[in-house]
Amino acid sequence: MTNSGNTGKSEEPVSFVDKRKIDPETGEVREQAGAANGAAPAGAEEGVAPQAPQAGLDGDGVEAAPTEAPASDELAERTADLQRLTAEYTNYRRRVERDRKTAVDSAKAAVVTELLGVLDDLDRAKAHGDLESGPLRSVADKLTEALRKQGLEEFGAEGEPFDPNLHEAVQHEGSGHDPVIGVVMRKGYRFGERVLRHALVGVTDGVGDLGADQGVADTAEPAREASDADAGSDK
Repeated sequence: MTNSGNTGKSEEPVSFVDKRKIDPETGEVREQAGAANGAAPAGAEEGVAPQAPQAGLDGDGVEAAPTEAPASDELAERTADLQRLTAEYTNYRRRVERDRKTAVDSAKAAVVTELLGVLDDLDRAKAHGDLESGPLRSVADKLTEALRKQGLEEFGAEGEPFDPNLHEAVQHEGSGHDPVIGVVMRKGYRFGERVLRHALVGVTDGVGDLGADQGVADTAEPAREASDADAGSDK
């Protein structure tokens, strides 16, 4: 009889909300449908805020692919290194080639310097007429030609302008204007750009200076004769 008071009231209908994310009948995810209807995303009902995707990760939490900029920078750096190494190697080859040529020229110059005394003896023999004929003339010609092919050059001939960088003057005649070589006592030799021995010469004035001095003397002589004639007429 205790429940007699509630018999007159109608019972409220009971409703059930299916919160399952996967539809048991179709097997599809219901989260998209709930989001489209304005429902809160998963985790919001429990008070958990959705996390934003981290930097460097895509929306699914997978690490994003690296951009093309680092690869381009690395390629440019490797290209610059290769160019620098190529330039260094080219300079190294040039330096080695230059040093090798300098060493070869120095060795040749040292050998040729030792033969200058032989060339002086041949010049003296030629001056005395000993090389006019005979086997010694052939030997002298072959030796001179071989040294000339290697780069030996002689200088210091009569009439050449005097050059203190090439000639050594042991005697001097004239006023010293426009000096030229008057006599050669010993030839000079050079090997390429290197002077092996200076020429030993005697210096005199050039033909122009001699002509000018002669012209001055010829002009002074008639003037002196005219002056003597005027002095006689006054008497």
